[in-house]
Amino acid sequence: MKITDLLNSAAIVEDMRAVGKNEALSELTDALLRVENGLDRQQVLGVLQERERLGSTGIGDGVAIPHGKLRHINNLLISFGRSRAGVDFDSMDGKPAHLFFLLIAPEESVGVHLKTLARISKLLKNPEVRQRLIHAGNSQELYRIITEEEANL
Repeated sequence: MKITDLLNSAAIVEDMRAVGKNEALSELTDALLRVENGLDRQQVLGVLQERERLGSTGIGDGVAIPHGKLRHINNLLISFGRSRAGVDFDSMDGKPAHLFFLLIAPEESVGVHLKTLARISKLLKNPEVRQRLIHAGNSQELYRIITEEEANL
């Protein structure tokens, strides 16, 4: 499954204001709620924070992929955010995170959830892709870059 099959351009935050992890999770959750209005905000934040307590989803190189699982949803849900200033996300390399994919999966999903995490990781592993996303002008350009680069995976 492609990232762009799951990511609605309305769920993109082009200039995140967050400076800390919890603020970033809130901002990304709010972006998801813009396109998935049946979700319980506190429930989403709860599963994300629970996952972060197990270990940071800040994978390094300026990237974080916060994720969690929820009951009562039928498909994967994704939002994307960019922080040019960077967010202290307790990343593995100790550096701020600038690019975020938030992923919420149905509780019983395993394979598609892991495949999507791997696809996001592969997309953002490329330094040129990360630079293009950091320097993109607006949310439409961010979505276009994700679409173009995903076609090359």
